[in-house]
Amino acid sequence: MTLDPQAKYVLDLAEERGLPPLDQLTPDAAKADYEDRATKLTFRDVPIGNSLDLDIPGPHGAIPIRIYQPDGMTAPLPTLIYYHGGGWVIGSRDTHDSLCRLIANSGPFIVVSVDYRMGPEAPFPAAVDDAITAFNWTHENIADYNGNPEKVAVGGDSAGGNLSAVVALLARDAGGFQPAFQWLIYPATRMEMTSPSHQKYAEGYFLTRDLMRYFQRHYLQNPDDYKDWRASPLLADSLAGLAPALIQTAGFDPLQDEAIEYAARMNREGSKATHTHFPGMIHGFVNLGGVIDAAHDCVKEGVTALQKAFRGS
Repeated sequence: MTLDPQAKYVLDLAEERGLPPLDQLTPDAAKADYEDRATKLTFRDVPIGNSLDLDIPGPHGAIPIRIYQPDGMTAPLPTLIYYHGGGWVIGSRDTHDSLCRLIANSGPFIVVSVDYRMGPEAPFPAAVDDAITAFNWTHENIADYNGNPEKVAVGGDSAGGNLSAVVALLARDAGGFQPAFQWLIYPATRMEMTSPSHQKYAEGYFLTRDLMRYFQRHYLQNPDDYKDWRASPLLADSLAGLAPALIQTAGFDPLQDEAIEYAARMNREGSKATHTHFPGMIHGFVNLGGVIDAAHDCVKEGVTALQKAFRGS
């Protein structure tokens, strides 16, 4: 397996510019630095019919969201709730704005991007609480924004994939409305970093072991949190009865083994998961569409899976 030249370019660019590893920065500085990096390398010049910033009520205060409505919208559209990546510490609806625009246009879908609370200011389980609150709010209110309240999916990358999986589990356990689909892009599913891929790709491919520990240190409050299934959904007692999922992984990503195991467990336990792999890619590539062509393939694959799920086929 060979690192894709475009992924290598991203890694080399950070080294050439002397950008400090995020784990060497304070959380505030890391948040600001990532905002700058992400907007420079993401998809370029993506128009949108309309985007609307709202604050919705949540258990810990208002939750900022952004609703994307594609051009030419007539009938109510299916909805994807998108939870951005960033280790539950960095990232925002702004860092993933172009990605959400592209998804909305490609569907076409309504996309609801959730600015859930993050560490260290709001440690676990605040992000989980905000994520499930946004899911329930969307089902109850998206019709007001020309969304179909009966066709709602969840999705996200990395930490956002983790939150999407947890929301699906919480919705199942609540016994009420459940998502139509889960789009999990290289999701974190187990906080204990013991898999072979964690060992093999611990250094050199952006998401290092030190950076993962940095994120965990600012997100989790005590040792018991690591084994809480709301932080590590792979540790849930059962993965039966869940919405179907597309789980996408990257070849040079320490999270790949735990994501693959999540797909395998879903299938063993009666849920349906499709796993696809991008062997030359690094963690985070889906939001690097300005410089990495595979990001477009990843989005196209996810959008196609969503379209099929919303059609019921």
